[in-house]
Amino acid sequence: MSPPGLLRSGLWRRPAMSRCVLEPRPPGKRWLVAGLGNPGLPGTRHSVGMAVLGQLARRLGVAESWARDRRCAADLALAPLGDAQLVLLRPRRLMNANGRSVARAAEMFGLTAEEVYLVHDELDKPLGKLALKLGGSARGHNGVRSCISCLNSSAMPRLRVGIGRPTNPEAVQAYVLGCFSPSEQELLPLLLDRATDLLLDHIRERSQGTSAGVSP
Repeated sequence: MSPPGLLRSGLWRRPAMSRCVLEPRPPGKRWLVAGLGNPGLPGTRHSVGMAVLGQLARRLGVAESWARDRRCAADLALAPLGDAQLVLLRPRRLMNANGRSVARAAEMFGLTAEEVYLVHDELDKPLGKLALKLGGSARGHNGVRSCISCLNSSAMPRLRVGIGRPTNPEAVQAYVLGCFSPSEQELLPLLLDRATDLLLDHIRERSQGTSAGVSP
């Protein structure tokens, strides 16, 4: 049985880990930021959303605070951002079922779809191109489609991270499930930094009640 403190926080640590130390909820807004991808396949184009979440956790100083929560089948970390609090989430379900983890976590933390950010790969944008979109259709992305279905809403803000599209349409599946090439990997550190900047700026502005700009 988990210690009472972990039960109250809704977080569970693997036995090999020590205790889970998380920040208490501040009086301001709370946002969920979910990095979509396939667990166990780091470094692939389709899991670039999870890579952004890793960089976000490092930027916020909670890279060592990930804790597994069995109720939502995801790794979670809490981080303060001014008066707000971010719930960082990496699903442990496959991409086409990511929405089940995201929706369960949103329910656990009492969040609406508008308070849930999705970070995912985008075939129709070249590598390095970022766009923050408010709501809309899944545009063929299975992870986003799963989130729309499970949250029963399409209002989630989405950070789309361009990965480019292969010239051969029949190669799309192998392409997205493949790892970034050596030349692409050289671009990733800057891309992850820019994605993190865009997310944090947008969330800060919304937390303060100001209008946040959206990339086309």
